Amino acid sequence: MQEKSYAFSLSVIGLYRDLLKQNEFVLSKQLLRSGTSIGANVEEALAGQSRADFLSKMSIASKEARESNYWLRLLRDSKILPGEKIEPLLSESQSLINLLTSIVKTTALKK
Repeated sequence: MQEKSYAFSLSVIGLYRDLLKQNEFVLSKQLLRSGTSIGANVEEALAGQSRADFLSKMSIASKEARESNYWLRLLRDSKILPGEKIEPLLSESQSLINLLTSIVKTTALKK
């Protein structure tokens, strides 16, 4: 999870740079914030002081992954960037959502 979220952050940073070249500043900034926040929250969760702290941070990471997926879909469907640039990130964000959702559900059930 740690490595997947870090790699996703790096991909988001690359896409952000491409968007800046097209003078797209609003959606790109939203995606940058949510996309890099996933990994930051995973890192915090791994150093959680309790199960509840771990669960809280992983839940936030899950929400950020969903938000990133939303911004990516907007970028694709508004045709700001070609779909082939967005699709790999969309696939990765969906994978992160699935993993994080599973982690959150499993952790919550073990309470």
